[in-house]
Amino acid sequence: MLDITIVAFAHHKGGTGKTTSCLNVAGYLQKSGRSVLVVDCDPQANATAGLGVDPDTLELSMYDLFMSAFEGFPDVVINDIIVPTASGVDLAPATLDLVGVEPYLYSIEDRAGLLREALAGVRGNYDFILIDTPPSMGQFVINGLVAADHTIVTLDPGTFALRGMEALSTVFHDIREMLGENVTTDLAILTRWKGPDDRAAKTGGLALFLKRIFSPGPSPEEERERERLKMFEAEVRKAFKQVFIVPYSPAIYETQQKGLPISHYAPESDAGREYRAITTALLELDKNYGKDV
Repeated sequence: MLDITIVAFAHHKGGTGKTTSCLNVAGYLQKSGRSVLVVDCDPQANATAGLGVDPDTLELSMYDLFMSAFEGFPDVVINDIIVPTASGVDLAPATLDLVGVEPYLYSIEDRAGLLREALAGVRGNYDFILIDTPPSMGQFVINGLVAADHTIVTLDPGTFALRGMEALSTVFHDIREMLGENVTTDLAILTRWKGPDDRAAKTGGLALFLKRIFSPGPSPEEERERERLKMFEAEVRKAFKQVFIVPYSPAIYETQQKGLPISHYAPESDAGREYRAITTALLELDKNYGKDV
């Protein structure tokens, strides 16, 4: 079997759609016939819960995998902690205990490569490994970036999103300077993107029709926000080779409640179709894979 392709989803800010994007791309990869492992490196364990696994029921998790690098802790390899999920995507789950690992990591020199070394144990078992990193600039993020062949950056439409891009660039530069590792950022995903008619659209076609007939037009505040978003999108497109825009969709939150990726629950929703397109773009980055999604 060919070598796995490892993809990290990263942003040091919370609420940018990292976990949502990771799980939904994993779902479409699985639907396309690829074998997929999601690695949850976030102590919040949202990827774990998002695939329908209760962190409180786990005997082993990423905590045990990382801590096995230290004397006095049991030897655990990644195969020991992987669990199947209802979607057909395998999971290396996280628990809240993971928050206790990071202080230990600072005591060893080769801490940045622990995850990469651990994933070598499943080389040949999967076509893709997707890593969900936490909203921080700590060692779990660095481990995910160092292990990955590709990094996908997720951004929300908030006021400080561009500032977040600058901070991420600093992290990537530091990894290159200190570790000699290049971080390849091929794709950016703009999540929860709202168009001017979104509020009306959510209430149905009649409300949208009436709004278009009777509304005096966007307010000055709405116009300013629209212009800000256009400028923000233009700046993101300058920084990344490919940029995808995932619209706001209630279906995303419904799928999370079901413990399934959107590909398995609402594939024809607006967000579902965009995540399918993102998955296709990811597959095209790796010429070794030729199936259609």
